[in-house]
Amino acid sequence: MLGPRDPKSPVEEPPISGATRRGALGLLLGAPLLSACAGVQQSLSHFSSSPPPAQPAGPPQQATTAGTGGVKVAVILPLSAAGNAGLAAQSMRNAAEMALAEFQNPNIQLLIKDDNGSPQGAQAGAQQAVEEGAEIILGPLFAQSVPAVAQVARTRGISVIAFSTDSSIAGRGVYLLSFLPESDVNRIIEYSASIGKRSVAVLVPDNAYGNVVEAAVKAAVPRRGGRVVAFEKYGADRATPARTVAQQLGSADALFIADDGDAVVAVADAMTAAGANLRNIQLLGTGLWDNPRVYASSALQGGLYAAPDPAGFRAFSGRYRTKYGAEPVRTATLAYDAVALVAALARTQGTTRFSSDVLTNPSGFAGIDGLFRFRADGTNERGLAVMKVTTGGGVAVAGSPKSFGA
Repeated sequence: MLGPRDPKSPVEEPPISGATRRGALGLLLGAPLLSACAGVQQSLSHFSSSPPPAQPAGPPQQATTAGTGGVKVAVILPLSAAGNAGLAAQSMRNAAEMALAEFQNPNIQLLIKDDNGSPQGAQAGAQQAVEEGAEIILGPLFAQSVPAVAQVARTRGISVIAFSTDSSIAGRGVYLLSFLPESDVNRIIEYSASIGKRSVAVLVPDNAYGNVVEAAVKAAVPRRGGRVVAFEKYGADRATPARTVAQQLGSADALFIADDGDAVVAVADAMTAAGANLRNIQLLGTGLWDNPRVYASSALQGGLYAAPDPAGFRAFSGRYRTKYGAEPVRTATLAYDAVALVAALARTQGTTRFSSDVLTNPSGFAGIDGLFRFRADGTNERGLAVMKVTTGGGVAVAGSPKSFGA
């Protein structure tokens, strides 16, 4: 069994030969295990589910490589995209190269391509990479670019691990390594049912995120023996849906609000204005609740949400700061885990290293953000902690699982 890398060891220390540092991999129930534990899901970026910004992108960056191993791995990111998207892509590139550096002699070479934030650029980068011998593609980031890359990959029979949060573009050979709302919903509903909260009122935004959450919560609640007693969507007008739900709270023992920090606070305030006493009901949310505005809201104190435990992201951020002198974006861990995963598979799985059977191993993998596994349909499942809202931040009330159930 390969031992996990010590996350406390300095990033730039000289390589140590032998078994003392044999990379960030182990084997858990027959599946590759990546080092570190978990991280905090934040809403600082929805790049992976939104189209690129309207402002023009910069000139495409030249393709580069990292590493000298024999297994070639494409990394496709919008490095020259405008605004925050380009900054996020650069942070993810840094994290990918950091993962490469933290393994001892990984047998992979990264072929880094800039897709310029467009499907056309992503397809061109993928085509160039496969012609150069790439055996698997990591990226792209934007959902609209994933099908263009998948088209190229499928003609060569290779897999794609993309970073989009749009589960509708997952599919055969196209796996999403991202934070999907479905995992948040399933974990928090499972936990709330375990503490006796089975009658759930639901408020979600009337947008793509809300649609995904709606489908997930309406499936998860009855699966855990509960019922949805009220359900409303809201747009700019939060007051009317809040009043409707407030009138039905008497038959509910939990209120699920799925939105990011500012919006959650506004919805909670609208519920209070509608006469709801939120202290008498268990508040539930998703990982987007990991936000200073939520922690500062008196109405949301004691609310529960599902997210990775923050310890792993804190450790990762410290190592990233040491190496690059800057803070990583939250999505940087996705690039790190993707490179760590392919390095592990290249080391341990022989010629079948990137096959669907290997990638969809039900035991899954463990990375910076905790346990994850790919489903056959290309979506993923994550092992998440349950966090409680306090004025000092999120506090874990139930830890991340150590393994996946059957």
